[in-house]
Amino acid sequence: MASALNWIPDSLYNTTINVVVTHYTRTRRELKTFPENVQFDVYYKLYKQGPLCLLGMEFCELDVFSKVLKVSDKRHLLHHCFQALMDQGIRIADILADSYSQNCCVVHASVQTVKDRTIQLGFALEAFLSEAGWYCASERVMSACFQLCKLENNTTNWTKCLECCIRLLHSRNLYCKFTESDTSYHESQYYAEKLISAGHPINTSSLYCELCSLFFVRSQYDEAYKWSTLALKGLTSALPSKVIVDVLRQASKACVVKREFRRAEMLITEAVHVARDAFGCQHPKYADTLLDYSFYLLNVDQISQSVQVYQTALDVRQSVFGGKNIHVAIAHEDLAYALYVHEYSSGRFSDAREHAEKAIQIMSQILPEDHLLMASSKRVKALILEEIAIDSHLKEKEERLLQEALDLHLVALSLAKKAFGEENVQTAKHYGNLGRLYQSMHQYKEAQGMHLKAIEIKEKLLGTEDYEVALSVGHLASLYNYDMLLHSDAEQLYLRSISIGKKLFGEAYSGLEYDYRGLLRLYSTTGRFEKAEEYSYVLHQWNQLRDRSTENEVRLDDMKRVCPTVEAVVHTFFSMSS
Repeated sequence: MASALNWIPDSLYNTTINVVVTHYTRTRRELKTFPENVQFDVYYKLYKQGPLCLLGMEFCELDVFSKVLKVSDKRHLLHHCFQALMDQGIRIADILADSYSQNCCVVHASVQTVKDRTIQLGFALEAFLSEAGWYCASERVMSACFQLCKLENNTTNWTKCLECCIRLLHSRNLYCKFTESDTSYHESQYYAEKLISAGHPINTSSLYCELCSLFFVRSQYDEAYKWSTLALKGLTSALPSKVIVDVLRQASKACVVKREFRRAEMLITEAVHVARDAFGCQHPKYADTLLDYSFYLLNVDQISQSVQVYQTALDVRQSVFGGKNIHVAIAHEDLAYALYVHEYSSGRFSDAREHAEKAIQIMSQILPEDHLLMASSKRVKALILEEIAIDSHLKEKEERLLQEALDLHLVALSLAKKAFGEENVQTAKHYGNLGRLYQSMHQYKEAQGMHLKAIEIKEKLLGTEDYEVALSVGHLASLYNYDMLLHSDAEQLYLRSISIGKKLFGEAYSGLEYDYRGLLRLYSTTGRFEKAEEYSYVLHQWNQLRDRSTENEVRLDDMKRVCPTVEAVVHTFFSMSS
């Protein structure tokens, strides 16, 4: 009797969907006359039951896919279907992009209403492909749409052209096509100026946000920060939630690299709240925002909390996309690096290594071998392998891991130099990483040269008091102290690194431990026992401060909204002192 009471019959609607799917070949034609949400439910049932060939046959038709795109409340389910098809080798992203491009050519001579519908479809399709991480396909869609928009020379079409440029800039930035991004940048300025000259009001926050993103990826942080402030000035609660979230999180990242941590915290906290309220906790945009919040946490030395939020972001992206997807790969990479930093003193790098290798595995399947996005993942894996090698008690294993790390670092450096040139923060980071690796390989002159080169580039680009400079200075101090026995030089470098660390992050900064331990060893080795005793006490005090600092870290669920409205956030941002 209990089992009968617990049984709940399927709804009539679900039963009908099952019947349609069971007899799909006979009901297929009539299905296309049904409302979009009903069609979507049938297609999703096809995905769940398989085989995927039937679903692929339908979704490769642009008319069919254009209808399911309209079912906005089930977007995450559409991503499941789409990614499953891509994983099966059905290149649906390219097929749809090609179909749309051909369609644009066909409607060139059509009436304006037909062209307008095609343009709106282009915006919808591009948004989905970009959201799914298929940037080359989204770029092709928007390039074709852009050509269609340029056919009419009026303010309405200029507005559409500007939107095309902004979207092209977005896809090209994220796929690291910087030359093409420059083209979109100049074209966007052209249409913005035309609209302003015609007295047509425009909100440039989206454009400035993408320019911030472009310069951030290039590590041109002053420019990124400048464009982020301009994007914030145009931000209002009347703009779409996506625009608000993107501006807030991009501006937050620009503030982080400029060490404007109070501003960064306020912006990213608001972005997380807006994304959660507008999109829910299982949406790609929420995951994007969590990754940027984790980036902030990692940079303000809240490392354990950063790891937890990175894991949440990865979980969301995997639940939405799964499979061989660039968004999932990047989330694996970010988590791998956070775990590497978190476990640096413990030496437990198995989880970090697993995530780094997963990132590289996914990227290798969907990106060209020499793509710039591969450089960062290879760098992270190399850092992890170096630490595992150092802790290994088998000489053969140590040498093999160090050589593998060297190969990865050299590839990453080559890709960075090709993309950014010699004088760039990313290139400098790779030099610094090589310096540490050469030290582990007992090639001390080579290590010294790499560290000096990294410091020179970072000081030129970031100034003498930046965190990145302190990092490289501390690494050079370690080389001088432990291996080259240049104790006087090492002491001055340690003190300089400590000064910068305290200034930026306070007395409880995690990076101070390595400098304190270095000085403690230096003074003990050189017989300066009073100084050794002094820094033994300093290290003890630091441990106590660090324990209290870790206890006070704010959990994701406990985040408090600082400002009640977007306008209040912007006002507070510009009223804060630097």
